[in-house]
Amino acid sequence: MWSRRQLLKVSGSAALAAAFRDDGEARVRAASEAVQRQSADAVAAHEDYWREIQSAFTLDRTIVNLNNGGCCPSPRVVHEAFKRYLDLSNQAPVYHMWQVLEPNIESVRRQLAAEFGCDAEELAVTRNASEALQIAQLGVDLRAGDEVVTTNQDYGRMLDTWEQRVHRDGIRLSKISFPVPPKSQEDLADRLLAAITPATRVLHFCHITNLTGQIFPVRRICDEARRRGVTTIVDGAHAFAHFPYKAADLGCDYYGTSLHKWLLAPIGTGFLYVRRENIPALWPLTPAVAEKKGDIRKFEEIGTHPAANHNAIAEAMAFHQGIGVERKAARLRYLRNRWATRLATHPKVRIHTNLDPEHSCAIGTVQLTHVPTRQLVERLWADWRIIATPIVHAEYEGVRVTPNVYTTIDEIDTFASAVERIAAKGSVSGLEARGSGLGSLNRPHG
Repeated sequence: MWSRRQLLKVSGSAALAAAFRDDGEARVRAASEAVQRQSADAVAAHEDYWREIQSAFTLDRTIVNLNNGGCCPSPRVVHEAFKRYLDLSNQAPVYHMWQVLEPNIESVRRQLAAEFGCDAEELAVTRNASEALQIAQLGVDLRAGDEVVTTNQDYGRMLDTWEQRVHRDGIRLSKISFPVPPKSQEDLADRLLAAITPATRVLHFCHITNLTGQIFPVRRICDEARRRGVTTIVDGAHAFAHFPYKAADLGCDYYGTSLHKWLLAPIGTGFLYVRRENIPALWPLTPAVAEKKGDIRKFEEIGTHPAANHNAIAEAMAFHQGIGVERKAARLRYLRNRWATRLATHPKVRIHTNLDPEHSCAIGTVQLTHVPTRQLVERLWADWRIIATPIVHAEYEGVRVTPNVYTTIDEIDTFASAVERIAAKGSVSGLEARGSGLGSLNRPHG
C-alpha cells in the first residue's frame, strides 16, 4: 500500500500541483497517472488513490448512501459546471440558452458516442433511461396480436409501458422468469430465446437488472434474435459508465441508459442509441417535423428545456475518463465483494447476486431470511442512517446495495456490521417506536 506522499511523488511536480488545486478533474487525473502501471484490481484496494476520488465530491457524510442505483451526487466539477450553465442561461435565456449553450449538445453527442462506440448520428440525448426506452417501446410499429417477450424482473416503468400497448394496441406481452442468482449466462439466454414464438416481434430485456445487478449475455441474445427477425430493445439504465463495454459488444437495435447514475452526470440526463437503419421508421415520443424523419435529433424534440443538464455531461465524461472504466469497475466490485463475502457466511443471510465478474459489478442484493426486507431497511436508517433499497419481488426479496466511487471502506463496513447485528438479534423490535422518517427513501426508484 502506497502512502499519500508516495502517491503524489511519483506523479511528478505538475501533477502534484494539480492535485492540490480545488479541481476535481485535475486531482483525478493526477492520481490516475500515479497508478497507471498498476492493474485495475491492484488499484481497487488502493485507499490513497480512492481518497483522492472521494475528495472530489461534496457530500453529507452523516448518512451512508448505499442507493446509488437511483441517482448519484455529481463531483464538484460537474455540479459547478451545471450551475455555471444555469447562471449563464438565466442572463438572457432566448440568447444564452438557445443560441450559445444549446448548440453545444453536439459536442456532448460526439463524446457520448465515442465512449459508447457508435456513430454520433445514432445517439439521441434524453432525460433518462425511461424516456429513451419509451421512445423505442412506443415508437416501433406493432399490430394487434404481435408479441413482445421480456422478463418479470425488468424495470417496472418499462413493463407498464408495454402493458399500455397491450390495452391500447392489442399486442401480447410474455414475461419469463429466471432464478436469482441464475444458473449460468447460458441459462439466461436460453430462457429468453426459448420464449420467442412466430408472433414475437420484440425482445426487451436488461443489460443489467436493477433488482439484483444481474448482467445478461446481450450479444448472444441479440444475435440470435436478429437471425430470427426479432427486434431487440436493451435496457442499459445501470450499465453505462458502470463496467467496460461498447456498442459492438451488444448488437441490439435500441439501447437506453441514464447518465445520472454511474456516469455521475446531472440528474435528468440519459441517451438513446438507435441503429442507423432503424431511425426513419421509429416514431418519436413527441412529434418532429417531417424533414427530420431520418435524423436522430427528432427524438430530442421535447419543447423548451434547460441546456445546463446535458451540457454538463461533458464534465462528467472527463471525470469518468480520468478514473478509467476498468479501474472504476474493479473498485465497485471490490466494495460490493467486501460486504457480500463477509455476510455470505452467515446462516441467516442469502445473497441473491452472483458475485462472478461475468454476472455482476457494483450492485448486490442481500436478504435476511428471518427479517422482512422493508423492516430491515427501516432499521438500517433508524439506527445507522444507512440508505439502501428494499426489493420485494413476487419470487424473492432483499436489500439492494449500490456503492459508488465516493463510498468509503468505513461506510461499507458499517453496513456489514449493522446487518450482522440485526441478524444476531433475530428481529427489528422497537423500530416502530423509534420512527424512521424514511418516507420515499423506502421505495426503489431505479
